[in-house]
Amino acid sequence: MTVTTASAPEQVRILDMARRQRYAENLAFYQGEQWETARDRRRRRLTFNYARAMVDKVTSYLMGRLQFSVPLDAGDHDRARATERALVEVYEDNALAQLDFDTEIDCAVLGDAAYRVVWDGAAGRVVVTAPDVQGIFAWPDGQDLSRLRRVVHQYDVDGGPQSGGFSVCEEWTAATYTRWADNEVISAGPNPYGFVPYVIYPNIRRPKDFWGESDLEQVKEVQRELNRALTQLSRILEVSGNPIAALEGVHDARDIAVEPGQVWAMPENSRAYLIDLLSGNGVSLHIDYLDKLYRALHDLAEMPRTAFGDNSGRVTSGAALQIEMDPLLKKVERKRLTRTVAYRRRNELILRLLTRFRGVDHSPFRADVAWGAILPSDRRQLVQDEIALVGAGVHSRRRAANELGVEDPEGEYRQWLNEQSALDTAGLDERRRAGRNGASKEVQPGQ
Repeated sequence: MTVTTASAPEQVRILDMARRQRYAENLAFYQGEQWETARDRRRRRLTFNYARAMVDKVTSYLMGRLQFSVPLDAGDHDRARATERALVEVYEDNALAQLDFDTEIDCAVLGDAAYRVVWDGAAGRVVVTAPDVQGIFAWPDGQDLSRLRRVVHQYDVDGGPQSGGFSVCEEWTAATYTRWADNEVISAGPNPYGFVPYVIYPNIRRPKDFWGESDLEQVKEVQRELNRALTQLSRILEVSGNPIAALEGVHDARDIAVEPGQVWAMPENSRAYLIDLLSGNGVSLHIDYLDKLYRALHDLAEMPRTAFGDNSGRVTSGAALQIEMDPLLKKVERKRLTRTVAYRRRNELILRLLTRFRGVDHSPFRADVAWGAILPSDRRQLVQDEIALVGAGVHSRRRAANELGVEDPEGEYRQWLNEQSALDTAGLDERRRAGRNGASKEVQPGQ
């Protein structure tokens, strides 16, 4: 039996068609293409893109203050701090704060996201990018979905073949690396890193599935119905402002117009009247239905109206606000579970590359992820709590600075040490001067 093995570009051409189609539909929906049919294109169709607003809002809550810290191993304080500084340098060089926010929008819309971590030999630095997950194809380990055996990354250069450019396809395994331009192999050999330099993670993980689920899946149907109902109400209000004239016994209505001061000359035994579409409390029925759709949209998106700053004029305490926002808090916490794993893995790849190409040992390649508070907190109470915890020896000063949102806790701690040392020196000098002055004031002979 002859076995024919297709190349990576040939494989991915027909691979994961359903997933890629889902990505395209979700992206179009997020951008406002939310009407299912093309009927009545000449008629006005309104789109109130709450789905996009909710994706952007939950991303803002999710991507709050994010910090990393390297745990101390065997008391090696200087080595841990050097590793932290190396990570900060990579984050600043790659503007990862902005990249992470943009990637999170993509992840919430498409359902999946990816990072690529490689070494730029010419610049001598780590380069972190977020490739379009629509061109990512992954083969995870059958026993452990978090481990990647093989990744194929396809992307266009200079617009792709249709625009005079070409298509690039990269195939990575832990041992090999192959690169195609269109269908021609242009480089092949051992993997220079010894690992697959990609981090792929889901938005919301489906049980036993490698790929995730978009935030839009739960709200698509309600969003479409909301657009339809609002468009219908808009048409009714438009027509009510230009009433429909109903005529009975009239064969020619060319001179009949509904205008202020208009006089109609009508045949004998004919009748004319205006149709009032707002009679019988019809508008209230539409508004009640819209309110129910609106509530269903917020419920399915786990996005309470309070998240948009609307508390109906109520003064809400911190505990009450926490209860009202609990659905959103739970949603953000679920998302942070997968993001924490992804960011730790990304940090690990960064540190492995720095160790390999700069010769500075950053093992064991670990960096803890510290997320900021989701809701606004009472800073005064937080300060008092940290003072008590530091005084009791429960928290270190560095931990307290981190909890209070200090950008560089280690730098602040060093500055505090310098100031404390200067104060101690000044106090010692003052005591010495006081001692000398006291000695000179002793009772002199003859006094």
